Amino acid sequence: MIFYLISVLVILVDQVSKWLVRTHMEVGETIPFWAHLLKFTFYENSGAAFSSFQGFGRYFVIVAVGFVVAIFYYRRKGEIKGLLLNAAAGFLVGGAIGNAIDRVLFNKVTDFLVFGGSNGILNIADVAINAGVVLVLCYMIVGQLKRII
Repeated sequence: MIFYLISVLVILVDQVSKWLVRTHMEVGETIPFWAHLLKFTFYENSGAAFSSFQGFGRYFVIVAVGFVVAIFYYRRKGEIKGLLLNAAAGFLVGGAIGNAIDRVLFNKVTDFLVFGGSNGILNIADVAINAGVVLVLCYMIVGQLKRII
């Protein structure tokens, strides 16, 4: 159940936040939010991470669909089990679908989160994907520690 809850929540928060940015900001506009820790800067990315592969964003929909299908396959097989892995899978699937929706509807992804002095710009789907990766790494580390102890 946690898998579906996280997936749907990520998709909803991601799409609502992107809609708010698209309707209330101009591309390139920056709004400081939380001192020097976070600012909103509206950017449209027609490529992949770090603005690579500009103009090829629609191809990443195929990658996202393949990834989501693989997650559902491995969940059905019982290879993704337990709270940590299901939460990780929920974040990963929600993030993949959130960005895929943008690519299908707009041929680009709306980015707007800039943390600290970083040059990188993200959206909620990207943050969810990062959270999913961190949870998978935690699962792997815990697994290794259990074998050692």
